[in-house]
Amino acid sequence: MGAVTAAVIAIVGLVLGWAAIEIACKPCLEKGRQAIDRSLNPDYDPDDDDNNNIRAPLNPNPPSIADDSDAISTSSPSLIKAV
Repeated sequence: MGAVTAAVIAIVGLVLGWAAIEIACKPCLEKGRQAIDRSLNPDYDPDDDDNNNIRAPLNPNPPSIADDSDAISTSSPSLIKAV
């Protein structure tokens, strides 16, 4: 009876460990599975992807440099203390 209990505990531990890895690494595993699915698909053509534009900017919507609403002005009299 002890061997059966140990085997059941070991199997439950493996299942819980696998579930923990799946949950913790979900984004990475999904990307890998999508890549495998694409590579095994005979109808997939990488030239048809819009995402593979080598000249596309890495950040297509950069924040505006002229927007200084968050900047702290040092010329404000309330920020300068007399010594």
